[in-house]
Amino acid sequence: MLKSYIWDMNKKLFVILIVLMSLSLIGIVFLQLYWISDAYKTKEDQFTVNVRQVLLSVSRKIQLKEVEEYYNIYSSYIDTLTVPDNVSFTELAFRTRNNETNETQIFTDGLLEQDFKLSSGIFDISSDSIRFRKLTNRKTQTKVMSGLDGSPITQTNVETFTRLKDYERNQFESFIGDITAFMPIYKRVSPDEIENLMLTELDKNGIEVDFEFAVYSNGIETKVRSENYKMHPKSTYVVPLFVNDTKSNYELYVDFPNLRKVIFDDVMAMTILSLLFTSIIVIAYGGAISQIYKQRQISQIKSDFINNMTHEFKTPIATINLVLDSLKNPKIRENKEYVERYLSMIRDENKRMHAQVENVLRISKLEKNELDLQKEPVDLQEITEEAINHLILMVENSGGYIKTHFGALKNTVLANRSHLTNVIINILDNAIKYSVEEPKIDVYTENIKDKVILKIRDQGPGMSKSVQKRIFEKFYREHTGDIHNVKGHGLGLAYVKSILDDHDAEITVESEKGKGSTFIMKLHLIS
Repeated sequence: MLKSYIWDMNKKLFVILIVLMSLSLIGIVFLQLYWISDAYKTKEDQFTVNVRQVLLSVSRKIQLKEVEEYYNIYSSYIDTLTVPDNVSFTELAFRTRNNETNETQIFTDGLLEQDFKLSSGIFDISSDSIRFRKLTNRKTQTKVMSGLDGSPITQTNVETFTRLKDYERNQFESFIGDITAFMPIYKRVSPDEIENLMLTELDKNGIEVDFEFAVYSNGIETKVRSENYKMHPKSTYVVPLFVNDTKSNYELYVDFPNLRKVIFDDVMAMTILSLLFTSIIVIAYGGAISQIYKQRQISQIKSDFINNMTHEFKTPIATINLVLDSLKNPKIRENKEYVERYLSMIRDENKRMHAQVENVLRISKLEKNELDLQKEPVDLQEITEEAINHLILMVENSGGYIKTHFGALKNTVLANRSHLTNVIINILDNAIKYSVEEPKIDVYTENIKDKVILKIRDQGPGMSKSVQKRIFEKFYREHTGDIHNVKGHGLGLAYVKSILDDHDAEITVESEKGKGSTFIMKLHLIS
């Protein structure tokens, strides 16, 4: 009872540990997947920010280029115009003196504003004239110092620059927008210009990616587009063009067909390493759990084996002790019939223990390849009949039968006669032991191609699919609770499998619960 309680407690603890370890591993896997997903999203967001900056820069440069072109027209005319009457000039002056060097510096800062009117015909618009203002900044720096003869020496430096484009810039660009709004888009910007600007800006931002583009006007695609442009909602970015236009609504659509691949390539190395290490952990964990489970099974099987072996040895030892005690009785010793009978019992029990030890030793030698099996041509039908003769009396005493159906015309195989006989005896013995009622066994042989097939069919309780998969494992016995109606060690069929493997033969089992079992052996024929 205590042993069962401890076993149940250990089993629960084992299950709890497995569950906790499995949950931890699942958590690690999900964290890895979350990290990969988060890294991908971060790269995608970073790409989006960079691309938007590129597109804004491209849009700004396209508009500035157009303004620059019209400004060049304007500036070429502004320099040829006379200065109007309404010129105002303001100047600020201040002076500094250095007593040590006896130098005086005079600074002036002046601002000249000039208003002009240009004919609208220059720009092909309907207004009579356009008013502009030119802003000129002039700075002077005069240094006064004494010469060697005491006379003053003057050095003057004049700096002048014009801030034409920066002054009232919004008014100028708005004016340009009024002009260009009536022009078709292909005259304002070409596909080659957009492509070159995109390549330049992408290169500045360290982005290497293929792209296609198109300019849309009020949601309608124009002729200004790349050859293979197709819009994909998840990889297409939009930026407005010519924002100062009052009568048109142009937008630049740029699509990156390989966007997902580019982003994934950025996180590919870390993703592969992460998945690789995670896979190794999962495989190692699965292997460890499998080994732990197998070790638990082996431990349980060995415990069952020791218990069964102890029982098998205990019975003959007890019988021998009882017989020896009986032989001490003078009356029995004087009766030769009793003496012979008791000696025969001792001999049988001794053989029984010896057979059990031999089974264990055979399996051990087979595993270590120490069992040297000498093979010779033998007749399988003869060996089968010999094995049946060993057990026929036991079967008939139980009210059962062993019927033979030899259909094979060729029966010669290369085998070890003794061990192959033991193989057939083991299978027949199992059929007898596990029969619920009187044993009813049928033995068949047949030829298929270059093989001879031996089938041993019983009408016992049968086996489930799970038991059939493990029936040939060493020490394995079907669990039937604490009740063992048939004693054994789980070595008989393991021995059968090992011997047949050594003979390059096959053995399988076909069984169904409640409908008996059929063991099928396939051996190679020799001529």
